[in-house]
Amino acid sequence: MNVETTKSDNITIVTPVVRRLDASVSQRFKESVQEIIRGGETDLLIDFSRVDFIDSSSLGALVSLLKMLNGKGTLALCTMNPNLQNLFKLTRMDRIFMTFPTQDEALTKLNNR
Repeated sequence: MNVETTKSDNITIVTPVVRRLDASVSQRFKESVQEIIRGGETDLLIDFSRVDFIDSSSLGALVSLLKMLNGKGTLALCTMNPNLQNLFKLTRMDRIFMTFPTQDEALTKLNNR
C-alpha cells in the first residue's frame, strides 16, 4: 500500500495514495501506519484528500491504530469528502477521532495544543 508521509513540526502526515480504502488494501494500509508508529512517530494526521471511499475494514484498521497508540499519541483525520464525513457520523466514529476539514486547520490545532 502506497502512503506518502511528510512532517510538520512534531506531526507526521500520512496520506494514503489510493481512491478506495477497502478490504483489498486496508491490511497493507494498517501495516504501513503501524511501521511508522513503531519507528517512533506518535502524533499522526491521516489526510484523506485522495480517498473517495472507505469500508468497514478500513474503519477497523483506524481503530486498531488508535489502540496501538494507547493514549501515548494522537491520531487525527483530515480532508474527508462529504461521503466519508457521513460514514464517520453514521458509525459515530466522529466521536472517537479528531477530524478536521483541512490539513492546515488540523496542523494549526494539533501544533497548538
